[in-house]
Amino acid sequence: RTIGDRIGEAKASGNLGNTLKILGQFDEAVVCCQRHLDISREQGDKVGEARALYNIGNVYHAKGKHLSWNIAQDPGCLSQEVKDTLQKASEYYERNLSLVKELGDRAAQGRAYGNLGNTQYLLGNFSEAIAFHKERLAIAKEFGDKAAERRAYSNLGNAHIFLGSFHISAQYYRKTLQLSRQLKDQAVEAQACYSLGNTCTLLQDYEKAIEYHLRHLVIAQELGDR
Repeated sequence: RTIGDRIGEAKASGNLGNTLKILGQFDEAVVCCQRHLDISREQGDKVGEARALYNIGNVYHAKGKHLSWNIAQDPGCLSQEVKDTLQKASEYYERNLSLVKELGDRAAQGRAYGNLGNTQYLLGNFSEAIAFHKERLAIAKEFGDKAAERRAYSNLGNAHIFLGSFHISAQYYRKTLQLSRQLKDQAVEAQACYSLGNTCTLLQDYEKAIEYHLRHLVIAQELGDR
């Protein structure tokens, strides 16, 4: 501010916003991120504007998750406050998405689609969540981003469970399992086995369910995860 560097001030405000978000000070975080957004617009900085929109989405997303953690519940069974907060997150992600499309930034589009999928899932809009996660998956494959691809498969599996499409869920979870082994991520492999065990139970394939749950148990023991 002292040297009149508006872009620097915008970036600093954005960083403050992200830090306050991590500290759980969501309302203060929104104020700082909004400052980042306002200055970016004033300066005609489209990249900064896109980043600020994404960051505000993240603050509302984190706030929505934080509020819903206090009450254990299924996706979609939310209080009005949580719904409104997640709806705001979704709106900012949508605005970010349309701007990064304009800028031709595919990687940023991937992140926006993933987060839109996650917010729609929490809101109980499972078909919309699936559409967004499929877009996320396509971009992850485009970039050869195996970790993002793995997350997309896992999220697609979760959403299909709530639509009662257990066979489709199982297919996505198998792909999750395959990729977690490629990535040598044992914790995620255990998680995929757990999801597959539950899905096989729903499909009444109990032999397979036992197999997956035993694999989950073995990895949990190996990792010392009580």
